[in-house]
Amino acid sequence: MLNDERSRTFAQTDTFTIADYKPFQVLDGPGLRCSLYVSYCTFNCAGCYNKAAQKKGYGEEYTPELEERILSDLANPHVAGLTLCGGEPMLSAKWLLPLVTRVRRELPEKTVWSYTGYRFEILRQFRDERAELLSLLDVVIDGQFIRELRDEGHLLPFRGSSNQRLIDVKSSLSTGDVVELQQTETIEALR
Repeated sequence: MLNDERSRTFAQTDTFTIADYKPFQVLDGPGLRCSLYVSYCTFNCAGCYNKAAQKKGYGEEYTPELEERILSDLANPHVAGLTLCGGEPMLSAKWLLPLVTRVRRELPEKTVWSYTGYRFEILRQFRDERAELLSLLDVVIDGQFIRELRDEGHLLPFRGSSNQRLIDVKSSLSTGDVVELQQTETIEALR
């Protein structure tokens, strides 16, 4: 698909800024979630819903205070988990690792989802922080947004276009094959 081979050359950002943080929302995964929108994306998808977040340095600096707020919000028993959005979270992997590691250690019952323009097959090839971050995720929604593959009459749960896949990361890494989540019941079971 678009940019798959070229995406291997994308370097992680040397700065870490946050386009937005939205606690207690229901758009970026099952259940009530906290969503962290990172800045910087080189995919430049036509029709991107968060064009401003593509710019490196857009938004606010990530702070220890914001990290504590995220963990405090996630500790709420009604919150299902954290979703990493963008921009492109995998281009901020080295910066996101400490947060996701803390979530795994301090709130192991919470799920961690991430959107990414990378295809899962490309992500598995990395041997840097992207591989480590991937191993800590429960679900990845992979693939670039392709405006022509968006069907307004048949919107898919948690995806912008039909090429994007909901991937069970642990099963996929374990089997070596991409294991997609197919049904709403399966998605609900991950809550």
